[in-house]
Amino acid sequence: MRGELDRIDDAIHDLLMQRAQVVEHVARSGKPAAFRPGREASIIRRLLARHRGSLPPVTLVRIWREMLAGTTSMQGGFSLAVSDSDPGAPLTQLAREHFGALTPLRLYGSPGQAMVDVSQSHAAVAVLPHPSENDTWWVALLHHEPRLHIIARLPFWRPRPDGMAQTDALVVAATPADASGDDRSFLGLECDSDVSRTRLSSELTAAGLKPETMVLLRPAGSPVANVLVEVEGYLADDDARLSHLGSVLRRPVVLGNYAVPVSGGTR
Repeated sequence: MRGELDRIDDAIHDLLMQRAQVVEHVARSGKPAAFRPGREASIIRRLLARHRGSLPPVTLVRIWREMLAGTTSMQGGFSLAVSDSDPGAPLTQLAREHFGALTPLRLYGSPGQAMVDVSQSHAAVAVLPHPSENDTWWVALLHHEPRLHIIARLPFWRPRPDGMAQTDALVVAATPADASGDDRSFLGLECDSDVSRTRLSSELTAAGLKPETMVLLRPAGSPVANVLVEVEGYLADDDARLSHLGSVLRRPVVLGNYAVPVSGGTR
């Protein structure tokens, strides 16, 4: 049995080396982006759909996440900027889990510092707290030049085993996400400060944009409210439905997209 396991290990290793050769060929072909979160999500979903046997599905996800991180790094320098002020470092844990244990990582105390790293090409992506009325870094994406885009949501696997980070995060990069086939998008809106969630939800639904979550920020003394809306599907900047919202002061901005995380048992 040990000999059989050695034979299988060698076969797996041979295939990994063959895969790396294909990745090298892709890198030499001049493709513009080495990191494609939508493509990576679709790979893992496909493998989970065909998975059989007693190997825990979460183990499959972990193996492929580490392999994808390794092959991404082969195509050029890839590093992380993480905003994590929590003593337990949950966002750092999520970043290591998703982007590989050995991927270079810079830790910052604020989202703004992490986004500057991405803007100045010191890091490929920034891992930031999930947006809320308290975590308002997303407002900067409405006017940031050059543009930054939300490209992923972490963690990609649920439910979370004991001892794993239980928080949520978003990933921001200088290039937009590619579609995975099952996605959600974030819209940034500017509205009059007296706008209501009910009115916005009705307008979004009537336009064919089903809202999933909404963060409404009314800065004190400002006549303008900033709104972050999560909607179903992959939206592009030129989506005609974005012109059908009457409560906005200017055309909504697509702040980014992410592949919907997968869920299943840990065994």
